[in-house]
Amino acid sequence: MAKLFGTDGPRGIAVTDLTCELAMQTGRAAALVLGKKDGGKTKILIGMDTRLSSDALEAAVCAGICSVGADAELLGVVPTPAVAYLTGAHGADGGIMISGSHASVEFNGIKIFSSDGCKLREEDEEEIERLVLPAPGEMKPCSHENVGRILHCASAADEYIEHIKEVTSAGLSGLRVALDCANGCAAYTAGKLFTALGAEVLVIADKPDGTNINKDCGSTHVHQLMAFVAENGCDCGIAFDGDADRCIAVDENGAMIDGDRLLAIFARSMKEQGKLDKDTAVITAVSGLGLRKYAAENGIRLVSSGAGKRYVLERMLEGGYKLGGEPNGHIIFLDEGRTGDGQLAGARLLEIMKRSGRKLSELAGDMPAYPQVKLNVRIHPHYKELWKNEKSITELIEKYEEELGSEGRILVRESGTEPIVRITAEGGDFGRINDMAVGIAQRIKDICAFEI
Repeated sequence: MAKLFGTDGPRGIAVTDLTCELAMQTGRAAALVLGKKDGGKTKILIGMDTRLSSDALEAAVCAGICSVGADAELLGVVPTPAVAYLTGAHGADGGIMISGSHASVEFNGIKIFSSDGCKLREEDEEEIERLVLPAPGEMKPCSHENVGRILHCASAADEYIEHIKEVTSAGLSGLRVALDCANGCAAYTAGKLFTALGAEVLVIADKPDGTNINKDCGSTHVHQLMAFVAENGCDCGIAFDGDADRCIAVDENGAMIDGDRLLAIFARSMKEQGKLDKDTAVITAVSGLGLRKYAAENGIRLVSSGAGKRYVLERMLEGGYKLGGEPNGHIIFLDEGRTGDGQLAGARLLEIMKRSGRKLSELAGDMPAYPQVKLNVRIHPHYKELWKNEKSITELIEKYEEELGSEGRILVRESGTEPIVRITAEGGDFGRINDMAVGIAQRIKDICAFEI
């Protein structure tokens, strides 16, 4: 059966690949799979980001939901973690976020949450895929007397802000913080939130126009914020992505603080407060040597999950671990939510700075740094998953891994959403690991990056 779900729901070029027809069918299937089994009225919440295409896809998803007798409650433009939180708070049967996350404006996606605010179980994803792709005829529309309604929630953003305020107790007065809202969802919440927490707030990339989401701004383009923080004497900068489920920080000198360093700061602080259950945090294979060595030196145990925040969460739930995340800035605090939350992570970071009296550069500097090279290679779609079977590629990777031994590492993995192979090389000698990364990239290009 064809795949509808990647690592983070259906995604593609809006309206052409991720069509309105596909969105409508996905809405139908989600309502049926997540709907009440006792005959009661099903309700699905829907949020969206600031892309032009989000309006059309929201309308299509709503049409699908209502056509099978469920109600769709529209939250408007809100962060992805707001949809996850409000799904539980409103007693809904599921939640849907229309967003392409950190991707450029031409992409969009459909993220689906279960009634408890978690990403869907694999069996639910498989059933939605079955209904949408090979068996759409099984999704019979209801009669005109039973069609669902479209409801509107005008307070969604404010409810989410109040939730974050409730779970972050420390006042942030005296801290001057710059926020990069990526011209996305955070533009509607971040300034209000951090001002309410007591910080002096300066905001950039907070004027979405439908086409500028993530464009040279946000957590994937931090250069603008790095310069802004240094020029404006800020104590910290926080950059969100388009749907604000991740964040990257910038210290007072304008240096970037990635998700690994944020995890190190959070894990040590939680351990010192007795809040890091089992002294354990969940990471993925992408997390670097610096975090691993820092954790070992500070009595913090790291357990690894599959790549992607859904697998981080699964591992956290399995082990009862309270903290997990990825280098890209997806940080999950299990006691407060079931998905990454950039604004919660940013508030927690500022809390630690306030409580400790330390500068962010000092907190981040506790973790050792190792040179790292990251390269992406776009492959022909035919080679998705199959590149791993090419002997000349795998042998070269193994050769470099043996050369580095315990003093470095090579990580080669495929993107969950695009036909791209991501290469990471890490070690003490930048020149050597750069040569290794370039060599692997070229080998993959030679074999996999051509038209068949």
